[in-house]
Amino acid sequence: MKGVRPSTMTEHILDRLAATIAARRTATGETSYTRKLLDGGPERCAKKLGEEAAETVIAAVCQSDEALRAEAADLVYHLIVLLEARGVPFADVLAVLERRMGQSGLEEKAARTAT
Repeated sequence: MKGVRPSTMTEHILDRLAATIAARRTATGETSYTRKLLDGGPERCAKKLGEEAAETVIAAVCQSDEALRAEAADLVYHLIVLLEARGVPFADVLAVLERRMGQSGLEEKAARTAT
């Protein structure tokens, strides 16, 4: 594919997940949880993402590593669903991360606040 970067296994999994979520737009709400979320619009998707973020924080501070892994996976899934609901390609988020690679987090944050 034109413009596609070489992928690591993790990126490949996330790309596949994003493609699956996008494809669920054509599924029925009776067969797809993702479609039900998308039908609720960005507001419902954002609310669900917030719930998953809170559950991830709780797992991080007082639950097992297994629970944290599961909640983190839910969080990533719901983030990609929200991006899909807003029409923001997940590849665009990866491109932002790619641009930030090799740059100090402090420098990157300062550059964002300066604009």
